[in-house]
Amino acid sequence: MSELVKRYTASVDFDKRMWRQDVRASLAHARMLARQGIIPASDLADIQRGMAQIVAEIEAGVFEWSLDLEDVHLNIEKRLTTLVGDAGKRLHTGRSRNDQVATDIRLYLRDSIDDIQVLLTQFQSNLLDLAEREAATPMPGFTHLQVAQPITFGHHLLAWFEMTRRDGERLADVRRRTNCLPLGAAALAGTTYAIDREFVAAELGFEGVCENSLDAVSDRDFAIEFCAASAILMMHFSRMSEELVLWMNPRFAFVRIADRFCTGSSIMPQKKNPDVAELARGKTGRVYGHLTALLTLMKGQPLAYNKDNQEDKEPLFDAVDTVTDTLRIYAEMISGVSARPDNMREALRQGFATATDLADYLTRKGLPFRDAHEAVGLAVRRAEELGVDLPQLSLAELQSFSPLVSEDIFPVLTVEGSLASRNHLGGTSPDQVRAAIVRARGRL
Repeated sequence: MSELVKRYTASVDFDKRMWRQDVRASLAHARMLARQGIIPASDLADIQRGMAQIVAEIEAGVFEWSLDLEDVHLNIEKRLTTLVGDAGKRLHTGRSRNDQVATDIRLYLRDSIDDIQVLLTQFQSNLLDLAEREAATPMPGFTHLQVAQPITFGHHLLAWFEMTRRDGERLADVRRRTNCLPLGAAALAGTTYAIDREFVAAELGFEGVCENSLDAVSDRDFAIEFCAASAILMMHFSRMSEELVLWMNPRFAFVRIADRFCTGSSIMPQKKNPDVAELARGKTGRVYGHLTALLTLMKGQPLAYNKDNQEDKEPLFDAVDTVTDTLRIYAEMISGVSARPDNMREALRQGFATATDLADYLTRKGLPFRDAHEAVGLAVRRAEELGVDLPQLSLAELQSFSPLVSEDIFPVLTVEGSLASRNHLGGTSPDQVRAAIVRARGRL
């Protein structure tokens, strides 16, 4: 094989990150072979001894990875054979690199999902801490990025919690389908040895075995599903990032982000740039790209294994890294976000945020909602002409739009009155926000 082809076909530079999974799966396979009488107990002891030394060498950074040996599997097998002789050569009995790599990558992804879930939970916990502090802090709720109705900052943050809760559920679902053992499928048709796949599955913590040998070695649905779940997760964090970028802008000035998560300008000393949020927004695109890459990789492959599948790892690994890094930094950064309540309240004065409350008030007094809607529209136009907010209109002016208005209207038109009136499950009243936080902590 030419040096060019060696470099082109080798994967060890990136798949060596699966060495722990490769060792675990090999040891489980060896225990099964010994249990079934396919290899002697002495071979198992030698394999275990050799693998322990390989682990120590890799962890110490002295293991020599060879491009000539192509991938993580052959590198470890070659070193094992050097250390323990024929016992190392017998390890591959009853398996193929096809089912070996399929097993390793499932183990790797399962471990990665578990790590990601821990980080996601940490982000959610810190997010709930912030929401609890700001459970009663009024801010504008927006539709079309225009001031719509008063909400609380805590309520807004809980929307982020709901997004990430669904992300966690999707990841758990991906993990369940990932957690199925391909080992035993061999190259594509199974093996002639009397293996015990259920034993290996139990040893490695798999919930079951892949029941068709062709599908077992060629399936990469689990990697595609993970990238799909990751793409949705990153989309959520991109939306959060966009809001943080907007809220830091002086035109909004709704929040501060701790300096350690921001950068300055090379020439403008006053700048404080939300680079973490901007980068998370940008990195979302690369995860979308990995999803598309894996879908494209698989779309033309006949059964069973094809060398194309070597290209599954780099997109998957980078998606894992991107999601992991984003969650790790966001879990810390959300604790460095603080509200600027005065600016939030000032923004509420600029968009007639309690107009809907006036319409609801008139409807409760007996006016059909469409007529109430029209009357409030006229009242808003008058307030615009005068340069005031609705609560600043006099009682006489409000009554000119509907004789149903009386003195009891003014508490309704306050921000606090508007918030308190939405006191139902899922509503934005401070009491409901605090109750939602208790429920959310229970889910964590």
